Amino acid sequence: MKELEVRYLERLSQLYPTIAKASTEIINLQAILNLPKGTEHFLTDIHGEYEAFSHVLKNGSGAVRRKVDDVFGNTMGSKTKQALATLIYYPKEKMDRIKREEENMEDWYKITLYRLIEISKRTASKYTRSKVRKSLPPDFAYVIEELITEKADITDKGSYYNSIVNTIIRIGKAEKFIIALSELIQRLTVDHLHIVGDIYDRGPGPHIIMDKLMEHHSVDIQWGNHDVLWMGAAAGQRGCIANVIRICARYGNLDILEEGYGINLLPLATFAMNMYRDDPCSCFQLKGDSGHGKNEMLIDIKMHKAISVIQFKVEGQIIKKNPGFKMEDRNLLHHIDYEKGTIEIDGKTYEMLDKNFPTIDPKKPYSLTKEEEDIMDRLEQAFLNCEKLQRHMLFLLNKGALFKVYNNNLLYHGCVPLNEDGSLKSVRIYGHSYKGKSLYEILESYVRKGFHALDAKERERGKDMMWYIWLSEGSPLFGKDKMATFERYFLAEKETHKEKKNPYYSLLENEKVVDRILEEFGLPAEGTHIINGHVPVKSKNGESPIKCDGKVMVIDGGFSKAYQKETGIAGYTLISNSYGLILVAHEPFESTEAAIEKESDIHSDSIIVNRVLERKLVGDTDVGRDLKEQIADLEVLLQAYRSGRIAERV
Repeated sequence: MKELEVRYLERLSQLYPTIAKASTEIINLQAILNLPKGTEHFLTDIHGEYEAFSHVLKNGSGAVRRKVDDVFGNTMGSKTKQALATLIYYPKEKMDRIKREEENMEDWYKITLYRLIEISKRTASKYTRSKVRKSLPPDFAYVIEELITEKADITDKGSYYNSIVNTIIRIGKAEKFIIALSELIQRLTVDHLHIVGDIYDRGPGPHIIMDKLMEHHSVDIQWGNHDVLWMGAAAGQRGCIANVIRICARYGNLDILEEGYGINLLPLATFAMNMYRDDPCSCFQLKGDSGHGKNEMLIDIKMHKAISVIQFKVEGQIIKKNPGFKMEDRNLLHHIDYEKGTIEIDGKTYEMLDKNFPTIDPKKPYSLTKEEEDIMDRLEQAFLNCEKLQRHMLFLLNKGALFKVYNNNLLYHGCVPLNEDGSLKSVRIYGHSYKGKSLYEILESYVRKGFHALDAKERERGKDMMWYIWLSEGSPLFGKDKMATFERYFLAEKETHKEKKNPYYSLLENEKVVDRILEEFGLPAEGTHIINGHVPVKSKNGESPIKCDGKVMVIDGGFSKAYQKETGIAGYTLISNSYGLILVAHEPFESTEAAIEKESDIHSDSIIVNRVLERKLVGDTDVGRDLKEQIADLEVLLQAYRSGRIAERV
């Protein structure tokens, strides 16, 4: 035996010191391979809508209701099943309402406990007893395990279970037990969660979503361009900081920064009120209903303009510092005729909608004033020293990446940049050309460098690259020829607002192109899928999220209320279980209150994208491949024990 192999087997023998221990583990792992594959849940483009996100997480995009249907079938009416599903989603809140109406709570507790026990048995049946045990709430672990585990050796099972349930009710633990069972059902219904980008921006609660994700039992994240923007801001990149504040201001969500993350915006507010005191800032009205009073909204509008002007200046500086980004055409401040209030773009002159720029020196339009410089210094330190923000971004770094290959699915948020002919587009990054998978890999490496590189130059490059990923034509997370922020604010002509998408989006029905992308990431053409978000699917116009005969699924979740008028629905989520892929189309979420009071779930239509002939097992997954490798290693150890080459550690 080779020396390295012997050393490895010696280390393995420390974990499995005898023939019996190694044999037992082989049997255990082999048994796991033959269990049904766990359910995966795919969400994307959440955009801060924490109530809708929380509900979809609780109901598993309809997976919990399907469990209720599986268990009770036609023995229970639809209304009763919906009430039971709502209880599982919101057990405490639902019971508070039931107690006000139900006359005999003891009977209700007994019926409900038995129903929840039956659903718990079904959800636990596809896992090992060890995995279920680890999922149990500590306070009730033993009792729940007794209730959901078959006792073949007990003569009177009914009496045994009745005794346990009656005791739970008699000692006043029924409510807490119902909550524990409901949370267990939620936990076991979905085995793994994929977030395919854009947790941040537009909606009011990305920080709340991040807290929930950090508590989740099993999750991975593919960064969206909005997520990378916040990562850049947390790393102190000024262009990212200005964009983050501008977007929060635009959607009336500055509370995210001030209350959610404790970032002081008073210096910006004071500056904005002084500088734009008599300016109506009509181009900077807020989007959506912020719920703010008149005075607060007026301050937000002026802050919106102030940070926007700062952003255009700061971005001009970034572009000048990084000529390799090839973004000089996005520097527009020096094309303005400040006396006439016009701007020249691509040889055409346009009249500006807003002509008041008191902080811009026409001779040095990209220079910050002393007050603006002081504001940016303070904001940079505030973002760098915000402990909660840094904790959230570290979680994104540790659990996230730009792409992931998982169980024959290729996950990324935006696109793979292509040329018009469908070939992979080459993009220059700091003097070198990259395309396809290598482009994703180099960009991800620079994101990590922006936080961790010891070399100051590489760290600075990493920070600037996060801004580049946010809005550059070469970014696979953006996928358009420009981000026309300036034009949308200041010009009425719609032609200037247009952002041309990368050819990727028009080629998604071309099977040769799709197969080429799959091959680029090491996947076969058959039995594999691309799953991405980023671009809302306009279902009201007849657009389908399923492309290329099911090989590609564009599942922009549509959580963002700002886009629901365009899409006609609240978007899509995806479920992958042992029977295949299920695409779920959601109606807009009304509110948590309505979901509890009216038992109004998010109305969802399910489309079976791919149904397998034979139920998929753990052995057919990436986890199964790892387990098979472990089994092979243990069998070599077993052979070494039996041949006498390695001694048992008795």
